[in-house]
Amino acid sequence: MSEAANQRILLVTGRLAEATVRRAAGELGEAAEIDFEICVLPISVAGLMHTDWVVRKLSLNSTFDRVLLPGYCQGDLTALSARFGMPFQLGPKDIRDLPEAFGRNQASAPDLSRYDIEILAEINHAPRLTDEELLRAAEDYRRSGADVIDLGCVPGETWTRAADVTRMLCREGYRVSIDSFDRTEVEASVAAGAELVLSVNQTNLDWASQLDAELVAIPDDPQHLASLGLTIETLQENNCRFRIDPIIEPIGFGFAASLARYYETRRRWPEAELMMGVGNITEMAEVDSAGVNMLLAAVCQELEIRSILTTEVINWARTSVREFDAARRLAKYAVDSRALPKHVDSSLVMLRDARVREYGEEDLQQLAAQLKDPNYRIFVERGEVHVMNRDGYWRGRDAFELFDAFSAAAGSLDASHAFYLGYELCKAVTALTLGKQYTQDQSLQWGLLTVPEASAIERRHP
Repeated sequence: MSEAANQRILLVTGRLAEATVRRAAGELGEAAEIDFEICVLPISVAGLMHTDWVVRKLSLNSTFDRVLLPGYCQGDLTALSARFGMPFQLGPKDIRDLPEAFGRNQASAPDLSRYDIEILAEINHAPRLTDEELLRAAEDYRRSGADVIDLGCVPGETWTRAADVTRMLCREGYRVSIDSFDRTEVEASVAAGAELVLSVNQTNLDWASQLDAELVAIPDDPQHLASLGLTIETLQENNCRFRIDPIIEPIGFGFAASLARYYETRRRWPEAELMMGVGNITEMAEVDSAGVNMLLAAVCQELEIRSILTTEVINWARTSVREFDAARRLAKYAVDSRALPKHVDSSLVMLRDARVREYGEEDLQQLAAQLKDPNYRIFVERGEVHVMNRDGYWRGRDAFELFDAFSAAAGSLDASHAFYLGYELCKAVTALTLGKQYTQDQSLQWGLLTVPEASAIERRHP
């Protein structure tokens, strides 16, 4: 039962939304045992309300547990609460979200704060960057969720500033790892504070095993684990701290077999710490990286691989750290709860939306018949963009044809209005093309990449 059950709640709306609000309130009220009443104020577009105006126009003859105003209503709600002696709140901006506003159609929020996979974010070709560029990259990674900043060195070159840069990052509070087989730069970086060395095998085991740092043990030949076993034995004999990386191979170069090696490594060394260089997949496959990161996070979570190495060099993987941060939390939740990672969090749903809702043919036809003002309403559903105002109702897939049709009916459009309509039509066609939810005056949702935008209503009616 909803927490609002048996409450009396007043929904304030405008003339055009009345039918939709009554239907939504009726369905929710019956299901959640809430007593909704509707108050229709003398305004066509509910989103244009301001609390100063509502104070003058609203008249209440009874008491309610709550009064919900349209989500776009501007102004001070406390003045309304003081004037009428009852709580005033903003409802959802889209009346179709009314059930969610009352806790319906959604489970209790899952705990996605927990994770146990560490992210090492590599600054690629670190020796070729300035100190300012290195600090900026490190801060970007930290904000995105990285736990350790990995200094990716250049094979065949010796970085004389490895110690200086490591010391600089440590002073700024970063945990640092060094990715190199060059003895000079590795020893200097460790002496300056690097806590992890990538990597060690039979080629550098003699001196690397003497370092005061944790080591990443890798096989000499990724296709064979025999050399890895020898390296691990030596590290254990020397009481070295280490984690194991069997090396994941790019697609087309043994990807599936390398996944099997991780499984075998976990079987052979059940108590060992493991690491996976997921960048070998996200950087080497021309595909949006979010889904790839989710799958790799799931493999790591189930095999108890507690650290990964990634980077953001190629453009399609430029938010890989943020993506893996979201993915590790979702994978942790799914494995611990034995629950599908579905309808839990939409941060990694970027191209399409988790759901798309429609008003339907009948509702749009009724709305179009009621319109008495020149303001355009835009909808996307059933494979078309729908545009309507008092002068007509136009629908189609081509934004240019739609614009020509409704602007001809209007006679003329000022530049500001034309710009606004062009901007909204661009979003509408994008939503139509990708199968996304379009809501006029709101930003399209791109998961963790969504950039909030102020609506035209909010911009013009502060």
